[in-house]
Amino acid sequence: IEIYSLHVDCKVTSRFAHTVITSKIVNRANESKEATFEVELPKTAFITNFSMSIDGKVYPGIIKEKASAQKEYDTAVSRGQSAGLVKITDRKLEQFHVSVSIAAASKVTFELMYEELLKRQLGKFELLIKVRPKQLVKHFQIDVHIFEPQGIRFLETDSTFMTNELTEALTKVQNETKAHILFKPTLDQQKINPELDETLLNGDFVVRYDVKRGATAGDIQIVNGYFVHYFAPQEMPVFPKNVIFVIDRSGSMAGRKIEQTREALLKILQDLRPEDHFNFITFNSKVVEWKSSLLQATAENVASAAGFVQTFSASGGTDINHALLTAVSVLDKAEGLPERSVSMIILLTDGQPTSGEINVEVIQENIQKAINGKYALFCLGFGFDVSYKFLEKMALSNGGLARRIYENADAALQLQGFYQEVATPILMKIEMQYPENTVEGLTKKNFKLFFEGSEIIVSGKITNEVDLLPVEIKAQSHTGDLTLKEEANVKEKEQVFKNQSYIFGNFIERLWAYLTIQQLLEKSISAQEEAKKTLEAQALELSLQYSFVTPLTSMVVTKPAGQQQSELANKPTEAG
Repeated sequence: IEIYSLHVDCKVTSRFAHTVITSKIVNRANESKEATFEVELPKTAFITNFSMSIDGKVYPGIIKEKASAQKEYDTAVSRGQSAGLVKITDRKLEQFHVSVSIAAASKVTFELMYEELLKRQLGKFELLIKVRPKQLVKHFQIDVHIFEPQGIRFLETDSTFMTNELTEALTKVQNETKAHILFKPTLDQQKINPELDETLLNGDFVVRYDVKRGATAGDIQIVNGYFVHYFAPQEMPVFPKNVIFVIDRSGSMAGRKIEQTREALLKILQDLRPEDHFNFITFNSKVVEWKSSLLQATAENVASAAGFVQTFSASGGTDINHALLTAVSVLDKAEGLPERSVSMIILLTDGQPTSGEINVEVIQENIQKAINGKYALFCLGFGFDVSYKFLEKMALSNGGLARRIYENADAALQLQGFYQEVATPILMKIEMQYPENTVEGLTKKNFKLFFEGSEIIVSGKITNEVDLLPVEIKAQSHTGDLTLKEEANVKEKEQVFKNQSYIFGNFIERLWAYLTIQQLLEKSISAQEEAKKTLEAQALELSLQYSFVTPLTSMVVTKPAGQQQSELANKPTEAG
C-alpha cells in the first residue's frame, strides 16, 4: 500500500481556519489490501466533511443527529464491533482513523475537512498541523494561506522534525495582510538517511502569528450580512490579583505528580507581581491553610512560600468540598486588599472527592452558594482519575474554566502555562453593546474578566439594511471605568473580502455558527435539566444545518459492499 500523494491545504481567513487533508493511496500488491487514513486534528476543530473515492466511486460521510445515527448503527452492527473513528490522543489532538479494503492495483482518495476558530493565547494564534505519514510520500505538500485584514504583525513557523535539508523545502511569502507558507519536501529530503526508506516527517508543524491592532474598540469584519467583532486591548494596567492555590495532596498525588506540582508552583511564585496577594490551602482528608489570611507577594513572603511548597508530601483522602469552602472564607474575611483587584481560586486535584462531602452535586451547590459570583474558580484536573465533568461544571458555574493536565513529562509546564494565561487580568465586567434593532443571533457579549494576550470575539447577524454598525464597549480597568466606541462602515467592510479569491464566501456565517455551537455546549454544562435540553436542541440544529461533527452529531461513513457497512465518527469530549 503506497501513499503517493498527501496534501494539507489550510486557509485561515480572519482567525477562521478551514483545513482539507487529501490522501491518495494505491494498492501495488496483487491481492486486496487495507488502505488506512489516519489524521490527527485539533480538539477545538469540528469535522465538516469526509469522503472516500475508490476507483472513481465516491462514498461520502453523512452527518446526522448522534442518537439516531447510533440507533441505525446498532441495528446494522452487533454491538461492540467498532470503537468509532475518532478518539482523543493527547492534550491538543484527536485522531480520525478509517480503513477500507481495496482491490489489487486499485486507488483510493481520502478527503477530510475540518474548521476551527483560532484562539488567541499569550499573544499568539496557533495553527497546529500534525504530520505523520509513516512512509515516504512522493507528492507531499502543506499549504497554509492566511488572510488577516487587520494586518499580520508577526508570523513564525515551528516544527518538531525540521532538519537543515527540510528547511530548504519550506518557503514563506508574506505581505501586509496575507501570507502563504509552503512545505514541499522531495522524497530525498524526507529520508532519515539516504540508505533507508524511513521518513523524518513525524511530529508537529506549527504556524504562529498575531495581527496588528489599531482601533481601541477592536476590529469589525462583515461578510454577507454576518459580522464578527474582535477585541483585544493592549498596554493596559494589570489588576492586582488575590489568588488562593488549593492543592490536593491526597495519596494518589504521591510521586511524580506532587513533584511536578511543586516544580510548577515554585515557578508560579516567581511570576507573582509585588502587588498581588496570595495564600495556599493544601488538602487530603484534612484541610491545611498555609497562613490564616492572604499575604502580599513581597520577596520575603514569596521565599517563605517556596519553603512551604517544598515540604508538600502526599497521603490520605480527598476533601474537595471543605478545601474550597475554606478558600472562599479566606477571601471573604480578607482585609486590606487593593480596592480594584481580581480574586480567584485555583484548584488542582487528581481524583474524586473521597472524604467529607462526597456527593458532587451537593459540592457544586455549596461552592456556587459560597462564591456567589464574587470570585473566579479555575479547576485543574490532573490525569484521568478525576471526574472532569464535575470540575468543568464547577468552574463554568463560577466564572472560571477547567483544564485537564496530562500526566506526562511536561505536566509542570502545562500547569505554569495555565497560570500564565490567567496571570494578567486587565479588564473586568466587559459589556459589548450593539444596537438592538440592527443585530440578532448575538454570541456571548458579557465577559467577567479579560486576560492580557487573549481576545474577545462576538459575532452576529445584521438584520436591517444599515450603512453604519455602531458598537460600544463598557468595562472596568484598574484605573477606572472605560467606554469605547467605534462605528463600522458596512459597505467598506464588505468590500475587504470581495476580491480575495481563496476565501470561502460565507466564512463569517460559519464562524458565527461554530462560535454559537461552542458556547451553547459550554452553557449546557452548567445548566439545569430543562435549560440544558433547550441549549442542546439549538446546538444540534446548527450542527446539522452547517454540517459540523459536534458532541451532538455523528458522521456515518459508508463503505463498499461486502465490508463492514457503516462506521461512526463522533466528537470526543474531555469529559468523556
